[in-house]
Amino acid sequence: MLSQYETVFILTPVLSEDDAKKTIAAYADLLKSQGAEIVHEEHWGLKNLRYPIKKKTTGIYHLIEYKGTGKAIDTLEVAFRRDENVLRFLTVKLDKYAIKYNDDKRAGLVGRNKKVKTVKEEAAV
Repeated sequence: MLSQYETVFILTPVLSEDDAKKTIAAYADLLKSQGAEIVHEEHWGLKNLRYPIKKKTTGIYHLIEYKGTGKAIDTLEVAFRRDENVLRFLTVKLDKYAIKYNDDKRAGLVGRNKKVKTVKEEAAV
């Protein structure tokens, strides 16, 4: 059975926008080649780091949520370690509550982009 994971990684800020997109697409393709199914991707863009990493104070953040096996994660993390453009990465296995929360967040039911019901919508319910 495939488990659901989410990986956030930080790329070096010296990459151009096109290079960053190519790198992100390469990692998504690597996951797909390992049999993983990508559920959702979010590009968070250039953000300040809490502390300098390799003398960089900013980084390009990207999140990939996917279903896959442990082998796919091992392959992905080895690729991250070999790539000098990746400053940091973190992979987390999602439990059923985290999966539901992520689905609700994408649907606009919770989180920062929560949709507010109007008076007409509340009366219809």
